[in-house]
Amino acid sequence: MTNGKLYVVATPIGNLKDITYRALETFKAVDLIASEDTRHTQGLLSHFSIEKKQFAVHRHNEKASAQKIIAYLKEGKHIALVSDAGTPNVSDPGGLIVKEVVAAGFEVIPIPGVSAVTTAYSISGMAYTSFYFYGFLPTTSSQRIKVFESLHAQVCPMIFYEAPHRIIKTLKDMADFFGIKHEIVVARELTKTFESIYRGEILKIKETIESDSNFQKGEFVILVSPIHYEKKELLTEDQHRILKILLSHMPTNAAVKIAVDILNINKNHLYNEALKIKKDD
Repeated sequence: MTNGKLYVVATPIGNLKDITYRALETFKAVDLIASEDTRHTQGLLSHFSIEKKQFAVHRHNEKASAQKIIAYLKEGKHIALVSDAGTPNVSDPGGLIVKEVVAAGFEVIPIPGVSAVTTAYSISGMAYTSFYFYGFLPTTSSQRIKVFESLHAQVCPMIFYEAPHRIIKTLKDMADFFGIKHEIVVARELTKTFESIYRGEILKIKETIESDSNFQKGEFVILVSPIHYEKKELLTEDQHRILKILLSHMPTNAAVKIAVDILNINKNHLYNEALKIKKDD
């Protein structure tokens, strides 16, 4: 008996016309489809008049699902693996399954297509040879700040996913950390009817999205430009004087927060400079 193959299939992130011919051919050819949400995938299959048996594969049963898939492959069945939208294993389940299937000696074939991260970067206008993709940010402000602190030295754009109910809080944290004038791009509802692209300073984009609750609906991709001034250069004389005046009137953290807004310099860099000033005084 010939072993089955696992096909990792990218699906549209909104506009069903973004499906590829190869993806449709794969769905028709395989024996089963392993779906993150069978109901969601059924809508896609029904749209293209494809009838195929499915079974659920999600983050909470990925380990067990890998063994189930391997058992099917041993029977010679071909399986298509899909997430709800986009490419499996890009902030979606799939990585553990592929690892287990490969370790078991079976062939894994990619069927490429849409991914929100590449879709957003393609229209960002950020002309770099690389980018850093983080995925979904943590749910609390303190955890998000820790992520930004770990990435502040990146010399390429940083890309994050964010949910609608956290977008305003996340933009506020970004403004606090990177500075209110730092340049970002926010892409909302990519490929869908209400697709929106916001470009410019963090604070202005936050105010725009905050001004209308409809702007806070849907999935978001946030692209943050790198911090060019993070080269450990000394502050200019005027910048140093402003920071010193602020430190003389308030606690260090408060002085640094205001200095970030005034000088548009990375918070960590200013904090280090503030400690030096306090030490010298």
